[in-house]
Amino acid sequence: MNTKNSLFSPKARAEMDRNIAKYPPEQKQSAVMACLIAAQKEHGWVSPAIIAEVADILEMPTIAVEEVATFYNMYETKPIGQFKLVICTNLPCQLSHGEEAAQYLQKKLGIGFNETTPCGTFTLKEGECMGACGDSPVLLVNNHRMCSFMSHDKIDALLDELKSQVKQGVSA
Repeated sequence: MNTKNSLFSPKARAEMDRNIAKYPPEQKQSAVMACLIAAQKEHGWVSPAIIAEVADILEMPTIAVEEVATFYNMYETKPIGQFKLVICTNLPCQLSHGEEAAQYLQKKLGIGFNETTPCGTFTLKEGECMGACGDSPVLLVNNHRMCSFMSHDKIDALLDELKSQVKQGVSA
């Protein structure tokens, strides 16, 4: 593969290579999820070109990488906002004001599920169980920051914090 025309920075490629090295050379395709995570971390989503380059790196069919990227909900195959907010709407969270928190978030952002704010800052998603039922309502920011007991006040504070990071050019 010609790394000069790569879609990935040396840092992202090093992260991919580190994950690929965890497997025997003949099983490097096992690093597909980690490579897609590194790609999405850098680009915000996994485009068809990114999927094709990951396939090339792992020496596997593009369709096989696409199957992984479209099967798991942690991968975005369309552009999203700088901050992806996923709120749990599964039954245990529903019973602990999860639906109320989701409706408040939709009203506050002015968007529905699977939509992005016009400014491109927030994308709102509905999520399944995140394994923190006792902490509901639960919200996940950019697949890695879990926020618990999301009252209206905590939602307001989180949105203010994230908006201030946009002004500073930071990503959560």
